[in-house]
Amino acid sequence: MKDDAPILDDTMVPIGYETKGPTNIAKHVEFSLGDTGKGFEEADVVIERSYKTEAVHQGYIEPHAVVASVSEDGQAQIWCCTQGQFMVRTFVGQLLGMPTSSIRVTPSEIGGGFGGKTVVYLEPLATLLSSKVGKPVKMIMTREEVFRASGPTSGGSMDFKIGATKAGKITAVEATVRLLAGAFPGAPVAPACMCAVAPYDIANVHVQGFDVVVNRPKVAAYRAPGAPISAFGAESIVDELAKELGMDPLKIRKLNAAKKGTKAAYGPTFRDIGYEETVDRAMDHDHYKAPLGPNQGRGVASGFWFNIGGESSATVNINEDGTAVVISGNPDIGGSRASLAMMAAEELGIEYSDVRPIIGDTAAIGYNFLTGGSRVTFATGLAVVEAAKDAVRQLCERAAKIWEVDAEGVVWDNGHAKPASTNVGDFEPLSLAALAAQAPKTGGPICGHNAQNVQGAGPGFATHICDVEVDPETGGVTILRYTAVQDVGRAIHPSYVEGQIQGGAVQGIGWALNEEYIYNSKGTLDNPGFLDYRIPVASDLPMIEAVMVECPNDRHPYGVRGVGEVPIVPPMAAVANAIESATGVRMEALPMSPPRLLAALDSSNIKQAAE
Repeated sequence: MKDDAPILDDTMVPIGYETKGPTNIAKHVEFSLGDTGKGFEEADVVIERSYKTEAVHQGYIEPHAVVASVSEDGQAQIWCCTQGQFMVRTFVGQLLGMPTSSIRVTPSEIGGGFGGKTVVYLEPLATLLSSKVGKPVKMIMTREEVFRASGPTSGGSMDFKIGATKAGKITAVEATVRLLAGAFPGAPVAPACMCAVAPYDIANVHVQGFDVVVNRPKVAAYRAPGAPISAFGAESIVDELAKELGMDPLKIRKLNAAKKGTKAAYGPTFRDIGYEETVDRAMDHDHYKAPLGPNQGRGVASGFWFNIGGESSATVNINEDGTAVVISGNPDIGGSRASLAMMAAEELGIEYSDVRPIIGDTAAIGYNFLTGGSRVTFATGLAVVEAAKDAVRQLCERAAKIWEVDAEGVVWDNGHAKPASTNVGDFEPLSLAALAAQAPKTGGPICGHNAQNVQGAGPGFATHICDVEVDPETGGVTILRYTAVQDVGRAIHPSYVEGQIQGGAVQGIGWALNEEYIYNSKGTLDNPGFLDYRIPVASDLPMIEAVMVECPNDRHPYGVRGVGEVPIVPPMAAVANAIESATGVRMEALPMSPPRLLAALDSSNIKQAAE
């Protein structure tokens, strides 16, 4: 971004940014609310800080892999590990000039993705090679290739300015977020800016972001893309503000909590949300009141992700024995199949064990947007619910045909068709299994369908508590206890929701303490493997306690909110705040690895000795 910086692409035209010549700024975004100048005038305390994060990888265990087979007539079949088979079909078609109808993509069971498998790498290459040799082609990345060739998330730098009254009411926030995109535009700068201070009801906000191209691999999405980065800055400075004012860090968050009717700087006015309750539950939790020992500290932080809907389609087929098959089009990366089956079973009035959920390939189901944005249980779940209702409508019509009454005179209750009233007739209820058995005589197969572009995603909020112990001799940090409180809407499958919360927290802890791309003086990645790129393992951590706050989303029949991305947002700041509590040293750059923390502790000790 400096005036004398080498220009990567002098033909690139920036979006939302005026420049007189070539620039490395690919995009500029702004979100504003109120008048920040006026807000800072009203403040009794104003703090300004800068923060920095490094690029990190999603860390999925399964590498990218594909098998492609192109027949002599040009029909391609692709089997791959992906978060979106329709996305693969589209990109392969565009890159190779093939019609969409000639490409069939089957998603495999996935061994982790976290956003890193929402793009294509090997799929077009394997397809092209297969078309040339006339035989199936298999390609698998090595771990080193995964690190060197597939996108990490962005590194970034941020400047924050916050003002508040002596009573702790935040009057204004200004922030500038700069994210590295890699060699091509596409850093998640807009979500980073949207999420930065979204947990708070602040009248005056101005957040701007820059998508900056640099000579590194093109970035890819990583769980709540951009949000953990900006939250590291926002939640760190809120913690510093609380200390400046002598306030409890959770009380200042509760005082400024967003709630129903709060207008967010990025546009919407929140409906029913549970952020304030996550703060209350954290304050009341015994973790927050537990005593700490020497070299130990406690930190808290909050986080937000807006969640999305999008295009989804689903089919519910009633089998002849009264069981059902639910076909959806989103690879399951977090337990979504179980949740879809549970909602279908509820609508049909049958046992969950009688519903078989499967993921269809691109020829077996209508278009579905990829698995990402915490959208599947919400959006595809809504399509499944409506498809099940379509099946129920058909079941009622079949019962009406058997009873020789109007379909309007039949209701569905607990898996049975029943007369709506005694005026319709005195008929024994017909079970789903009975109606399925008679389907050949009453009109043929019973198949419910639904396809829609789903709107109304409910935003998610979380508040985390983290206890650490810092070794003053080595700078090593041990996570002693971790509690994650989250507004989950309604938990359709509570154990899967708990797993999502725990997994997100663990990834955020790794991002905070160890993970980074390390380049040598020649610009070569020095740590392209799990030996040198250190992700947390089970022995590194305590049990992550998940506390679920259920504030249903009123725009979904089962109250669903996305849950998978929110839990990765608070941990980096929660860990940083805990380290500051334990040592008095504020770490403003990630990762807070032992060498970096030890250097900061030594510098602080030297400064204290000099004073």
